[in-house]
Amino acid sequence: MATVELRFSALPEHVRTARLVAAAVARRAGVDEAVLDEVRLAVGEACSRAVGLHRSHEITSPVKVALIEDEKQFSIEVGDEAPHASAGGDTPGGAQESDVEAEEDEMGLAVISGLVDDVEVTTGRNGGLIRMTWPATPPAAAAL
Repeated sequence: MATVELRFSALPEHVRTARLVAAAVARRAGVDEAVLDEVRLAVGEACSRAVGLHRSHEITSPVKVALIEDEKQFSIEVGDEAPHASAGGDTPGGAQESDVEAEEDEMGLAVISGLVDDVEVTTGRNGGLIRMTWPATPPAAAAL
């Protein structure tokens, strides 16, 4: 299993770089060319969401992206370190999440779910993780 890891400051201008790297690694991993636009868009949405969460919670640590190449699949994990709201809308630190923030978060997750068939979202006190997976045919196997 090969993995490429990115860490970038929570600045919107770095999202484009993450999208480009994700597309390049996905292509090398054997993700179908027809799906690469979906990979770019999904990574852009997940990274933009993480950047927004970091900025709104004044978190200075970097956004983390892992590009994981397995034998028959390619996965991307985008992690943030923002405290996530509970069902009542309170974040673990006691701050109230605004309706606008919650709505934007739900919209971003809906866009990602529309682009990627296999999505897993986990959240907790110390951050969240979005894992997106696509089928892949390794280049050596594709040549056979």
